[in-house]
Amino acid sequence: QVELVQSGGGSVQAGGSLRLSCVAIGSGFGSLAVAWFRQSPGKEREGVAVIESEDGTTYLDSVKGRFTISRDRGHNNLYLEMATLQPEDTGMYYCAVASRWIASTGSPWVDYEYNYWGQGTQVTVSS
Repeated sequence: QVELVQSGGGSVQAGGSLRLSCVAIGSGFGSLAVAWFRQSPGKEREGVAVIESEDGTTYLDSVKGRFTISRDRGHNNLYLEMATLQPEDTGMYYCAVASRWIASTGSPWVDYEYNYWGQGTQVTVSS
């Protein structure tokens, strides 16, 4: 069992930067995938960034080059560095840990079952 506790986020103007953190308490991040998702007003939840078992990363197209996901295995910390933020990045951000691999679809958002979720942290970007 693992509990994910998030910190960071807040409100910035367009072009600004924020850093999100997520610490895993209990059994840690495991050996599969760890990811950041977001849910924006009026939209479905979407995957933003993921690190898989061999430290390969995948990003949502709209955040490539602006967001960086990283993890500190020794301290069970997961980070999302967000730069050049835009109003469309506004939303509730969640860290998540995969509990099992489902299938190889080419999309890490559906290849795994994410059963452990952080409490969410709000990111608001004003224009």
